[in-house]
Amino acid sequence: MNDAPLPGPDLWGLIRPHTGAVRTARRTARGFGSDLTALVEAEKETFFVKAVRNRPGGRRDSIERERLVNAAVRPLSPALNWHAQNAEWIALGFEAVDGRPARIEPGSADLTQVVACVARIRDIRLPSFARDWHETRWDRFADDPAEATALFRGDTLLHTDVNPDNVLLGPDSTWVVDWAWPTRGAAFIDPACLVLHLVAAGHTAASAESWAARCPAWAEAEPRALDAFATASLRMYRTHSLRRPDAGWLATMADAARAWTRHRGLTQA
Repeated sequence: MNDAPLPGPDLWGLIRPHTGAVRTARRTARGFGSDLTALVEAEKETFFVKAVRNRPGGRRDSIERERLVNAAVRPLSPALNWHAQNAEWIALGFEAVDGRPARIEPGSADLTQVVACVARIRDIRLPSFARDWHETRWDRFADDPAEATALFRGDTLLHTDVNPDNVLLGPDSTWVVDWAWPTRGAAFIDPACLVLHLVAAGHTAASAESWAARCPAWAEAEPRALDAFATASLRMYRTHSLRRPDAGWLATMADAARAWTRHRGLTQA
């Protein structure tokens, strides 16, 4: 659990019209892209609350995207019940679902559900407001950025952070959460992100690809698009891990991307 100090009364006052009096707030283990991600037990009910300081920049842009996209991604994602904003804070209040993070290591009983859930992302209809959210994050790491523009573009609404913490399994439902930076792009990208996390969790690259192949978006992808994405992912994670040597997860992802490119017979970037 994240033990950083909780915000002060300015945030609780902002959300009180939606929650009633706040009784307890427990930060979640992840959610470092926000100033607060917490389960908030309040007078009206329990909510999952995500909040950021209302300052120009990526965090505010991200939470605005998450607010906008929620109606389009239900019921694959928990419902956004309310949002609140003032000069200091922007807060989103989601239904608190009964779920746990997925396990994706080799042999996990969760794998079939996880892959089926990721496959469903492609079926979400791209909302009109997302048509200009073109996916570009991998372009500059590709061998040929112009080619990447052609291979990585598409009309699918993408999650782009498919990792086991963002897939919650409940008794009767499975959810993809944390739509912090949805984009419009090629449908294979979300299954490809899953491949990297499967390798990082201990799968061979061949095993990871066999699970991704259960997603129609992966099965329909051009091999050269997968090759380009694998190469770009290696360069991206390697660059980020060198800049942040204290973030061990970035080095782990770079190692996973390296194993994936080797499996695909690609020259190391």
